[in-house]
Amino acid sequence: MSDIIQLLPDHVANQIAAGEVVQRPASVVKELLENSIDAGASSITLLLKDAGKTLIQVIDNGKGMSTTDARLCFERHATSKIKDAQDLFNLNTKGFRGEALASIAAIAHVELKTRQHHEDVGAGIKIEGSTITSQDVISTAKGTSLAVKNLFYNIPARRNFLKSDTVETRHIIDEFQRVAMAHPNISFQLHHNGNEVYHLKESNLRKRIVAIFGNKMNEKLVPLDEKTDIMTIRGFVAKPSFSKKKRGEQFFFVNDRFIKSSYLNHAVNNAFDGLLENGYHPTYFIYFEVPPNTIDINIHPTKTEVKFDNEKALYAILRATVKHSLGQYSVAPVLDFNRDATLDTPYTFKDKPAVSTPKIIVDPDFNPFKTEQSYTSGSNTQKTQPVRSSETTQKNTFKSDYKKDTGSWESLYVNTYDSVKQEQLFESEKETETGKTFQIQKKYLLSTIKSGVVLIHQSLAHQRVLYEEFLTNITIKDANSQQLLFPINISFSSSDIEMIFSIKSDLESAGFVFNEFTKESVIIGGIPTSISESQISLILEQLLDDLKLEVPDASFSHYDVMAKSFAKSLAIKTGTVLTVKEQETLVNNLFSCKEPSVSPLGKPTFKTLTLQEIDTIFSH
Repeated sequence: MSDIIQLLPDHVANQIAAGEVVQRPASVVKELLENSIDAGASSITLLLKDAGKTLIQVIDNGKGMSTTDARLCFERHATSKIKDAQDLFNLNTKGFRGEALASIAAIAHVELKTRQHHEDVGAGIKIEGSTITSQDVISTAKGTSLAVKNLFYNIPARRNFLKSDTVETRHIIDEFQRVAMAHPNISFQLHHNGNEVYHLKESNLRKRIVAIFGNKMNEKLVPLDEKTDIMTIRGFVAKPSFSKKKRGEQFFFVNDRFIKSSYLNHAVNNAFDGLLENGYHPTYFIYFEVPPNTIDINIHPTKTEVKFDNEKALYAILRATVKHSLGQYSVAPVLDFNRDATLDTPYTFKDKPAVSTPKIIVDPDFNPFKTEQSYTSGSNTQKTQPVRSSETTQKNTFKSDYKKDTGSWESLYVNTYDSVKQEQLFESEKETETGKTFQIQKKYLLSTIKSGVVLIHQSLAHQRVLYEEFLTNITIKDANSQQLLFPINISFSSSDIEMIFSIKSDLESAGFVFNEFTKESVIIGGIPTSISESQISLILEQLLDDLKLEVPDASFSHYDVMAKSFAKSLAIKTGTVLTVKEQETLVNNLFSCKEPSVSPLGKPTFKTLTLQEIDTIFSH
């Protein structure tokens, strides 16, 4: 029998490695930006076309490469960052595996231009699918320019699995933001399809965060600063009042490298215990500096997961630091047993004489039961009747008669009020008894059918009804728009505005009218007739979150995602009390839908119990 094990060719091995290193265009962006940082660049520009599918180009003013290095950098396991295995435990650079450029060159058309600062000319290399097609001496700027074109051109299956341009752009912007926040001392630019998305100048950490997430972020930030023997913590957490339901703006950096850690995230959440509403998450930008030999960053190809030698100590210090900052800046309540300075006498009143206590004057001759005299005109005088007059006697007699019949005036009033109140309270119950639907725990609807009963989840059912209505209005009918008397200005981050602009035409088809786009806000002059002004911000935020979380796109662009987001934002929530008429309308509308059995996100909307199933429950 012949041998069956063989060595893979280099181009096949590179394509397999690319499956780990290059998952999508954002992976290429991350590797190229980190290479520019390791090259000592002070200015980095990222150019994109079609969300990186057509072009990803990174231009820096770093130290550049020689002709030999330029060719060697595309070989597998070729790196300038380490020389032996011991260097893996003392890493201060970003990329060190030597796999990134080789993997990228295996699945794309790559063009490299580079020149060292002391050289007059540079090197230019073109590669297609790991094959060098040309190498020339060229005139180019100092530093390096690396363009990756037609990503996954030779692996069509991988290219077909990429998401829409909006989703892929979102991932690229996420990677760009992480690198830019880790290095505020470097200026960054991002251009997509000829439009400038970010122009971040060299600044400090706070200004860099504000430049990325908008000016409104500045008022939300509470600084962190703690230095211990084993680590240094700096950065910011957002005030509890600005917490969000989504976990979007949560960033950990270790030695200027973005990481993900559910363990450290739990420490921050623990520090916010009692300050956040249920279901809300804090926003934070936390930077750790630890000795390189105490962490292992080589456990995942993307290097976003790390292991710490002293995780428990890290947890305790981080939790205490966040708690201390929240208390120090009067964000969290603290116990203070000292005197309250606000109760001190104001400065302007210190020298004024004390206020004298008013004297109490009593008339010793006053008698409330003594009869009074009234004087009529002329000289005639007469005495008034005593307090217990005949009129009072009649009143008491009238009152005693009522006591004989009904017990007392009080009981007459209480009985009458109670009867009216009971009628009002039980009016809805009587109405419910006559209807075919019943509301259970303000969450479910129970409706009778011929074969038994059907239990309906009111919120999910309403989502299905709204989803199909929105989808019909957007795709089939002409969406109606109502003009706003006063246009609404809503603030977003630059990346969110770029995303809204990319789906502008789809939103306009749904009934939105945009007056103007600025770098930090959107001015809306018209909205669909089915929503109100107060819901605009909520709907757009929900839509952006769904796009970021990659809610699956349908064949008709973003219409499906928009309809799902609108339905989820506007559907009645659990805990809403519905009248019988509203219950019956919801049930009728649900079973008029094309797909009444599932919500827009695939959850069941109702469960049917037949009489046989109900009988089975009670037969045991």
